[in-house]
Amino acid sequence: MNILDKFHNWRRRRRWDKQYKEGKWDNLKSEKEAKRYFQIIDYLRKHGTANPSILDIGCGDGVLNDRMQDLEFSYFLGLDYSKVSIEQAKKKQFPKAEFISEDVHTFTPSRKFDVIVFNEAFYYIHESEKTIVLDRMMNHLNDNGLIITSIYREGIGCWEYFKENKKLKELDFTTITTDEELQYWKIGAYKKVVSSQ
Repeated sequence: MNILDKFHNWRRRRRWDKQYKEGKWDNLKSEKEAKRYFQIIDYLRKHGTANPSILDIGCGDGVLNDRMQDLEFSYFLGLDYSKVSIEQAKKKQFPKAEFISEDVHTFTPSRKFDVIVFNEAFYYIHESEKTIVLDRMMNHLNDNGLIITSIYREGIGCWEYFKENKKLKELDFTTITTDEELQYWKIGAYKKVVSSQ
């Protein structure tokens, strides 16, 4: 990213911190949003390994972890750019879970995961960095690991990174609708393809 893009990225963090302080992201806990979270969880159950390790990119204040309830997992790492959302997530003291505030553009996991969720986050990655970030995350995804991507509405300029990636195989893809025509999400599940070489 150039200097101007980095500045806009920094401004976005400040805006999100302010919005989390003011409760403007509380709508993520609504019943409309619950439908997409439950779809992510359904893909975790259907396509993931038993007792998976999970990286949730764009975790906010831990809403996915809140919704997982009886899903067994070995480890959960929530990542969000907003420091305020991470402070709120940590206060919930989820078992077997950690939360960190990092910029996905530069974040490198310290371990591998069975599942990586791009939770309404991939479209915020700068266009020049999308391939780099996805490749870096895939390097920290276990063989036959699962990537789940949730994107609000069409996600123009995002889906081709998953659908056309030779290292990923699409397992599922669906659209979650609501009673509002313009409020919907597309969610895809992709398996990391292990090279036979």
